[in-house]
Amino acid sequence: MDWWHSQISSPYYFLVFGAIFLVAAVVSTCTGKTYGRYGGWASRAKEPTKFWWGVAIYCIAGICFIAYFLYKVYGLSN
Repeated sequence: MDWWHSQISSPYYFLVFGAIFLVAAVVSTCTGKTYGRYGGWASRAKEPTKFWWGVAIYCIAGICFIAYFLYKVYGLSN
């Protein structure tokens, strides 16, 4: 049980999730389409507000996950 708990409580998962969200933001920006709310797709040309909100959410989520990873690994420097 100790091995399993150490695997699922590893802080590196936050780094992986953060990287996935940032890559999703970059891919969405390059392709011009992002996954929107309620299972739809938002196009940069047709719905620019929804598109940029989706990209912003991906970026913020990625930055938050990476910041939490850095906090868990390095802690606060007093």
